[in-house]
Amino acid sequence: MRIPLDYYRILGIPFQVSAEQIDLAHADRGRQLPRQEYSQTAIIARQHLLDEAYQVLSEPDRRRDYDAQFFDPNPLLLNPESSAENLDSQDGEVAAASSEYATPQITIAPADLVGALLILQELGEYELVIRLAETYLDLEPTTRPDMILTLALAYGELSREYWQDKNYEQAASTATKALTWLEQEQMFPQVASEIRHDCDRLRPYRILELLSQEKKPSLARQRGLNLLEEMLEARGGIDGQGDDRSGLGVDNFLRFIQQLRVYLTQAEQEKIWVKEAQRPSAVGNYLLVYALIARGFAQKQPAAIVAASDRLQQLQKHQDVSIERSICALLLGQTEQASTILETSQEQEILNYIKEQSGQSPDLLPGLCRYGERWLQTEVFCHFRDLVDQKASLKEYFAEEEVQNYLEELSGFPDEKVPVSVQEKVGEPLESEVTVLKT
Repeated sequence: MRIPLDYYRILGIPFQVSAEQIDLAHADRGRQLPRQEYSQTAIIARQHLLDEAYQVLSEPDRRRDYDAQFFDPNPLLLNPESSAENLDSQDGEVAAASSEYATPQITIAPADLVGALLILQELGEYELVIRLAETYLDLEPTTRPDMILTLALAYGELSREYWQDKNYEQAASTATKALTWLEQEQMFPQVASEIRHDCDRLRPYRILELLSQEKKPSLARQRGLNLLEEMLEARGGIDGQGDDRSGLGVDNFLRFIQQLRVYLTQAEQEKIWVKEAQRPSAVGNYLLVYALIARGFAQKQPAAIVAASDRLQQLQKHQDVSIERSICALLLGQTEQASTILETSQEQEILNYIKEQSGQSPDLLPGLCRYGERWLQTEVFCHFRDLVDQKASLKEYFAEEEVQNYLEELSGFPDEKVPVSVQEKVGEPLESEVTVLKT
């Protein structure tokens, strides 16, 4: 049988190489044994091809004959004085010679195929290895385990190449093919474990790739969400200590989640964080607060703001969330409560900004309104794929009839619409982005 390989590539040397370099290459290649899982039959087949290549290339006459057979020179070079009229008639010969030079072939015995595949594997010809291995898998029954091993390793290496090129789904799909071969043949558990380890480490990259590229509901996007859910379950939650085998520690996983949030919609995040908050998880609870506030304000559903405010009161025992609580109170028309809560905040830089924006007002409500719009724009909406371009306007929020009706019932004064103090204090929405004051 003929395969696309030549003696120079078998020894890993360039075409124009010295006799001494051929000796060194043969010795070096002989010492570079393949993985220990390979049988002696495969190792012998590989060595046989190395020896055959060395025998031909180390003898000047045989090497010259070999070169003439497999590396024919460009026919135009044999006759430098060829006229322009002859070029067209020689194009076919030039192409054929060039093609032969690019992909020379040698004839090998079927028993040596596994050795040839090992060499092609070492040369990085993974797609060629896969094609040949799948075609001739049962050619020699005694070498079937070695062929399966080579096939799986080729898929594994090809997967890593896709990973390196940032084609994460392709990398995972290719690695899965390797696992399929190994598992259905029930062979080489150590190799399967290594490839499975790569699949686990790929999962965060796959999630980012699937969710960042798929904007609309699709099977690919749902696959990304499912993978995220699997990771969270394996870890025991967003701040859990379980091992999802991704290699991400708690801090790095939280960074991953923060990076991921901009690719998730408000509804997707709320669904995820509700489950996380139920574990219970302080981080999940905090992220749920943001999802609830985002829905409450963007969709004019103040009941979601109430739910967020209740959760913030629980979080207040462990961290300073006075600013968030104050803004929630503001959105619920509870101006006195908003001011009282604001005074308990330790966020001095934010307080200074609110005081500055309040000017000569007897209270801090004008500054809180202005900061609240800024906060909603730069700290809430920006973390949701479907809200990132939405403008935060308190006037529009309070002008909504459903919001008015809900706040009437909430205040206990059905004859009073949105508190006059809020309506008067809400300034014009900010028209430009400003420096984020709270992270």
